[in-house]
Amino acid sequence: MIGDLERQIAAFVDYYNNERYHESLGNLTPADVYFGRDEHILKQREEIKRKTMLKRRLRHQTENA
Repeated sequence: MIGDLERQIAAFVDYYNNERYHESLGNLTPADVYFGRDEHILKQREEIKRKTMLKRRLRHQTENA
């Protein structure tokens, strides 16, 4: 019984730190921030956003030309 509770707590802590995105951390996981992956991830997101906006702009221009 105690072992099961410990496993469940460990699973939650692992999820909380490694999988759950935190709004207060810029929608990163605590592990991303702790291990210094945050800047790289945020730069990737910005590049994806920039490319997406460019594609939308081009599509809008061709559809309305």
